[in-house]
Amino acid sequence: MTPKYSAFDVAKYFLYKAQTATEEDQELISNLKLQKLVYYAQGLHMVIYGEPIFSEEVEAWTYGPVVPVLYHYYKKHDANGIHADDSFDPSAIDDDTKTFLDEIYEVFGQFSAIRLMNIAHSDQCWIDAGIGNEITCDAMRTDLKKYIKDE
Repeated sequence: MTPKYSAFDVAKYFLYKAQTATEEDQELISNLKLQKLVYYAQGLHMVIYGEPIFSEEVEAWTYGPVVPVLYHYYKKHDANGIHADDSFDPSAIDDDTKTFLDEIYEVFGQFSAIRLMNIAHSDQCWIDAGIGNEITCDAMRTDLKKYIKDE
C-alpha cells in the first residue's frame, strides 16, 4: 500500500505545530530536531499500524536518523529554527493522522535536538544500519516497539 503522506507533509505538520504553540512554549524546530521527529513518526507508525506513514527513505547518519531529501531541503536553515510553510494547510492531514502526529510531537518534541539525537543513537535499528545506510521500516517496527507501553 502506498503511504498517504510524504515526509514533507509530516515535517510541515510538525513545523506548523511548533509555530502555532502558545507563545510561552513556542520554539521553532531545527533541521536536526525535525529529522528525529519525522523518524519517530515513521517508526512508530510502523509499530502501531504496520505500515509506513511516508515512502521516503530514512538513513543512519552520524547525527542520527535522517530523511535525506528532507534534510537537503531544509539544510539552508543550518541550526536555526525553521518557520512553518505559509502555504501548508493542516486540514490536508486527516484527523486520525493528526492525532498520531500530535502524540509523537508531545512525547518527542519536548526534547532538544541534541537529546533526540542521543536517544536515537540508542535505537538498535540506527546502530545496525551503519552510517550512510537505510534504516528499513521493518527494522524500525521491530526496534521501536520499546517506546510503546504494554496495555
